[in-house]
Amino acid sequence: MKLSMTPKQKVTVAVVDYGLGNLFSIERALKHIGADCLITDNKDAIINCERVILPGVGAFADAMKGLEAKGLIGALNKIAEKKVPLLGICLGMQLMMTESEEFGRHNGLGLVCGKVVRLQETPSLEARTKVPHIGWNTINGSDGSRWEKTMLEGLENGEFMYFVHSYAVMPDEYSCVLATTTYGKDKFCSVMATGSIMGCQFHPEKSAEAGLGILRKFVFNNFDGYA
Repeated sequence: MKLSMTPKQKVTVAVVDYGLGNLFSIERALKHIGADCLITDNKDAIINCERVILPGVGAFADAMKGLEAKGLIGALNKIAEKKVPLLGICLGMQLMMTESEEFGRHNGLGLVCGKVVRLQETPSLEARTKVPHIGWNTINGSDGSRWEKTMLEGLENGEFMYFVHSYAVMPDEYSCVLATTTYGKDKFCSVMATGSIMGCQFHPEKSAEAGLGILRKFVFNNFDGYA
């Protein structure tokens, strides 16, 4: 994967509007880093943008219904086929998976093989954790070199990001897991990347300068695909 960061060159990022998502906080973050942001549910506009972000806050099944109702599932599949860099944020990352167990079994977009599972609560007083997982937590990579030439390049192992979620992804292939996060008994995938498809379980647009750095790399770096 070649990397070329050219912030002075305008890049248009489509933020997919299907009725669920922090659209305007993402818009503010993208404008802050110097990108053009297009919040849209227009299939052709999404397919023709240089970068696409799939956001999401809420329930998995409702999100899939929203995508289907607006005819956007085919557009997202087309984006993947064209290898246009696609970033899923929070629920948007979960929608990329094959299926979710949230309130029953529901099919996802199937862009990444794997499932979405609920985090575990730990009621013991010594190490009590509640679901949803809300607040700052660290992202960690077992091998720092795995972050080279990715949107995590330059970040310190153990960097803090802002999370709000009750479910997490479990990719079938561990090779696409770039970072993990520990919460109570769970050690879950917090960043994944395979080909031109990327995902963050946390909200980079709410994660201070480190999060903006991730968005900056996603927007301005040239991705030829992850190994």
